[in-house]
Amino acid sequence: MEKICWANTDNFDESEFVILGIPDESQSHALRKGTEEAPSKIRQISNLRDSYVRNGEISLGRPFQGNEKKVHDIGNIGRTDIENMYDKISDSSKIPISIGGDHSITSQIINSMANTYEKISLVYFDAHPDFVSSATNYYGSVITDVLSRIEIESSIQIGIRTPEQEELDNIKKYNLQVITPFDIAEQGIAKVANTILDKLGDKVYVSFDMDCIDPAYAPGVSVPVPMGLNSNDAIYLLQKIAKRGIIGMDIMEVCPSFDIKDRTSHLASRIISEVLYSSGET
Repeated sequence: MEKICWANTDNFDESEFVILGIPDESQSHALRKGTEEAPSKIRQISNLRDSYVRNGEISLGRPFQGNEKKVHDIGNIGRTDIENMYDKISDSSKIPISIGGDHSITSQIINSMANTYEKISLVYFDAHPDFVSSATNYYGSVITDVLSRIEIESSIQIGIRTPEQEELDNIKKYNLQVITPFDIAEQGIAKVANTILDKLGDKVYVSFDMDCIDPAYAPGVSVPVPMGLNSNDAIYLLQKIAKRGIIGMDIMEVCPSFDIKDRTSHLASRIISEVLYSSGET
């Protein structure tokens, strides 16, 4: 299996971060199919566009700021392997970064990580709230499916712009804070970043649906929605959150078969690199 270019150790024990793919879209209701192809495609594109061979040696096109971390790419796992793998990662005090797959995978990840961390402070980047409660255990009910595992008062959603009425009702019922792209346009990215950092608790998990970004920047997603975040704003917020510290992250819903010249897969690779290099930096 081709490893992501940011991986730099074959030794799980010495790693700080663990990359794993979860190529499963069995709980997606999207008309666009193909997110199961994303883990392999993102790895492939990372090696094609983010690494270079010069004088026989590989050099990375790394982020401008931050330091290299020890990263192990463990490969792909199935949905049924999530609990055991995340128990192993959490017990080893390593930080997982998962590549999906459909967004319902996040609910299984969080429910598994909560075995170690109990209540989790969730940062949820998405165009959709995924807060349907009339149906559960699919990609549109993630927040409902993890309610007992997250601390609502220290959790936040970013990029939301296409909620169903049922989801708006649930957001109001549970007092879940939401930042829309229009809030960023009105307040400015620095003020929004401070709002997010002030909100978060100690055990921060980031779930990043690529459709939070406007399809002008990320066309290859399963459910594209206009009027999203631009890529710079999204990565700026991720940098700030990663510097503060995270216990894990996932990046979901890249749909390579609907991408344009692999732009979305490449952006996903860059997002992973920025989180890796920013994490724990002061």
